[in-house]
Amino acid sequence: MIFLAAGCLTLLFFWWLGRNYAKADPRKLASLLRRGGGVAALGVAALLLFRGRFDMALPLAGLGWWMMNGGAFYLPGNLGTYWPGGQRGGAKPQPGRRSSVRSVTVAMELDHDTGDLTGQVVSGPYAGRDLGSFTKEELAVLRDTALAADPEGARLLEAYLDRRFPSWREHAQADLNARGGGGDRSMTQEEALQILGLAAGAGESEIRGAHRSLMKKLHPDQGGSTYLASRVNQAKDVLLNRHN
Repeated sequence: MIFLAAGCLTLLFFWWLGRNYAKADPRKLASLLRRGGGVAALGVAALLLFRGRFDMALPLAGLGWWMMNGGAFYLPGNLGTYWPGGQRGGAKPQPGRRSSVRSVTVAMELDHDTGDLTGQVVSGPYAGRDLGSFTKEELAVLRDTALAADPEGARLLEAYLDRRFPSWREHAQADLNARGGGGDRSMTQEEALQILGLAAGAGESEIRGAHRSLMKKLHPDQGGSTYLASRVNQAKDVLLNRHN
């Protein structure tokens, strides 16, 4: 008699569910079914307990409790987590989380929910400017400049370029080949000072020292950039010619 009543109640529940939630969100519907099943299981367990059928009532009550708690197991103590559907112990990632990283040149943030990578220049003439406002060519120049003094920033900019302009490396290589190393490109003294990281009025020894230090980092044999190495050489020549 108990099982007949439980069966009738279950049929009535599904009939009501079909009428009212035919177009419901599948996730919400699944949650409702689980909770409804849990209530039904607890009800039948109570009836069995009333009739003295402890052997059947206790497992059914456990099943109902499990369903009511989202299909999760709770482990007490230091293992206090719900698995796999619970809400404790960090089982589910929290929405709105962001990772941030910073170098001398740029600061970037990664949105865990959307995967969007955003950033801002934090030093130099473009300080305060969002990376989203840069063109591909401007970003490539910024990355080339950072290679000398801020390798970490250059790697961050490469990651940003890879995300926003996936084919930028091919174009950068084609541009490098077209320049033939870039040695013939004109350069002002201001640009030369910026490349070598010197102040106006730097002497010959300072120029040679800065050039020597940069070339150790940028020489192609050390995995550096051929184009940047040529620009550093050109900057040295421009500044030394001023002294001749």
